[in-house]
Amino acid sequence: MLYAHGYEGEGPGVGSVRGAPLDFHLTERGYAWAASGYRSKGYRPDWFLADMQALRERFINEFGQPRWSIIHGQSMGGHVAVASLELHPGIYQGALIECGVVDGIGLMDWLYAYTAAAQYFSATPLLDTPRPDFDTLVTVAWPTVMGTPGHYTERGQRFDSVVKHLSGGEVPFRLEGMKQRYLQNLNPRQQNVRGAQKFARHADTRQVQCEIDPGYGVDAAVLNRDVPRVTASSDARSREANPVFAAMTGKIQVPLLTIHETGDFRVPFRLEPDYRRRALAAGTAHLLVQRAVRRAGHCGIEGTVRERAFDDLVAWVEHGIMPEGDDVLGDVAKLGLRWTPDLLPHDPARRP
Repeated sequence: MLYAHGYEGEGPGVGSVRGAPLDFHLTERGYAWAASGYRSKGYRPDWFLADMQALRERFINEFGQPRWSIIHGQSMGGHVAVASLELHPGIYQGALIECGVVDGIGLMDWLYAYTAAAQYFSATPLLDTPRPDFDTLVTVAWPTVMGTPGHYTERGQRFDSVVKHLSGGEVPFRLEGMKQRYLQNLNPRQQNVRGAQKFARHADTRQVQCEIDPGYGVDAAVLNRDVPRVTASSDARSREANPVFAAMTGKIQVPLLTIHETGDFRVPFRLEPDYRRRALAAGTAHLLVQRAVRRAGHCGIEGTVRERAFDDLVAWVEHGIMPEGDDVLGDVAKLGLRWTPDLLPHDPARRP
């Protein structure tokens, strides 16, 4: 099993090597595992995909050909993993992705749709205000106009309704997750950090359709007509120039099992149904199993959930036993009821 870790921010130097979250579970069962620190920091799944393949080749050269190889990606490592499956079939025989960027560049589209809606309802120039003025705008002026989750102004309530639909509906612990990333998810159009600029240039919100609940005095057609749009740079999403930053296709050839917190607002749960739709269109939905955990936050999934998922994936790879998952296109209120170890006291599912 090869472990692809998440985003470490920007800066000089190489990434840090991290132990696989499944290390003890793997070792106890006699599985080999390896991890890479990547050649750099930043958001470069195109580079890191190649780094993981080089790591696998090094393992083979030193220890021999394994019966199978599984890639385990967390957060940005999920982008690395799913791009590996789609673009390099045959390298891996399965993949486990948790809290992952399973729909690739769709994450950046989501972040800029979030910011565009924030600008529309607040009438503040978020997208075109450069840092450091942007940071002052976000921390002082914008919350004054919008309020905060649980204490919204009228404008903030409208924004929250749109974000609810953008993030996948009224998923369990949506508000708690929103509180954690309310300001951090806002981004200016022009980033002044080199690596962030590399990723931001791929964002494109022209196809994102905003929805809003009735009762807010906002017409969805007018909203979608007037909300600011972000357009990707020329060739930024070109499959020929760099397919890792093109839209994912869902064209996988081996089993993929994903786990995702419902209230994750750093890598929103919305990416899971988006990728399910891609798999359905590609005719590969039988190779995709998705599980939800009823929690807020990012990459805080309990070890027992991860270990069960890995064991189920191995049984699928070795014996063809397809595991069960959640219907991510169905009733979001039921997400994760089977896979969450202990329902929290304030979980809506505990109410009589």
